[in-house]
Amino acid sequence: MTAHPTLPELELRGREKVPPSRSQTTFLRWMKFNFVGGIGISVQFAALFLLKSVLHFHYLAATAIAVEAAVMHNFVWHEQFTWVDRVRPDGAAKQWERSLGRLLRFHLANGGVSLLGNLALMKVLVGLGHMNYLLANLIAIALCSVANFIVSNDWVFAH
Repeated sequence: MTAHPTLPELELRGREKVPPSRSQTTFLRWMKFNFVGGIGISVQFAALFLLKSVLHFHYLAATAIAVEAAVMHNFVWHEQFTWVDRVRPDGAAKQWERSLGRLLRFHLANGGVSLLGNLALMKVLVGLGHMNYLLANLIAIALCSVANFIVSNDWVFAH
């Protein structure tokens, strides 16, 4: 059984194998990032709905907890799927240390952007604009995603 290649995957052009261009690799990674993020949105929405509508948490507290659940979900999947080619196994101890470092950077970067961005936008859209909290949360997620991809690609999971 042949293992599937990781990023950068090799393309067949004629008989020679040529690595994809940087823009192709970035586009594929962006698509993986959005796939993981889409599932993360479901995690965040489910947590937000449960905390706000079922358990009656304040919408800002519910948002903060829901964002943290999505951040943890996304980190695991980004490390194992989106940026798997940049996660090199060097033994269990070193791998754990590297994962912990990436997790801390991910929380600082993506967690910070997502948490602060979501809370600020929720305060404006729900608190001041009286928008539905789920619609406001969807808008906040979309606005934070590009910044999260850039910081993840260039800092959290950098080569």
